Amino acid sequence: MVGQDHAVRLAGVTKVYGAGDSAVTALRGVSLELRRGRFTAVMGPSGSGKSTFLHCAAGLDRPTSGSVLLGGTELSGLKEKALTELRRDRIGFVFQAYNLVPSLTVLDNITLPLRFAGRTADAAWLREIVGRVGLDQHLKRRPNQLSGGQQQRVAVARALVSRPEVVFADEPTGALDMRTGAEVLTLLRRLVDEAGQTVVMVTHDPVAAAHAHSVLFLADGRFVEEMPSPTPERVAARMTTLGEW
Repeated sequence: MVGQDHAVRLAGVTKVYGAGDSAVTALRGVSLELRRGRFTAVMGPSGSGKSTFLHCAAGLDRPTSGSVLLGGTELSGLKEKALTELRRDRIGFVFQAYNLVPSLTVLDNITLPLRFAGRTADAAWLREIVGRVGLDQHLKRRPNQLSGGQQQRVAVARALVSRPEVVFADEPTGALDMRTGAEVLTLLRRLVDEAGQTVVMVTHDPVAAAHAHSVLFLADGRFVEEMPSPTPERVAARMTTLGEW
């Protein structure tokens, strides 16, 4: 069981793609705990295993060995239907591509996960998250009537609508300009600090990572260091030396 302070726990997680001479090991015995109510960034050079880590931690992929727990639930023991329901109800996702449905309004895009689950939105919670992401005046618009930053705010609200235990963000500002990206990152940090949301973000950008409470560095499929209270300069400097760990 995971203590109350931890939202996600990985224990000895290894992920191998392929077999025999063509096998590629993306994660090598990763063990770590991600604390509740924290904004954690994950960084590493290309090929370090960042995306594989996110996919395994979020239940999008199954590890070759080891265990992943969300709260007290062991993900590897779940059948596909139960895993799909867990991702829908207990995990939120924000990706570089906004993944909005063009024909739906902002409001319908936000509540889409609940519709898939056959549930109706909690009106008070919906008002709160819409207000937090600054979309009050845009609920009847469609995605093509919004800026890129506004579309990503819709994606953030959609990730929050089911009250997830963890929001996983994969390069959430990769398609945004610097100013708009900073606004989205500030929003994510505020959701953590003010609403107690847990956010785990994979990024290649030291400036983005500096919005987190801490940065976990990944190299060759292993976590090698955690940096608390990161700054862009310290993160960038550490990235240049990851090959020397």
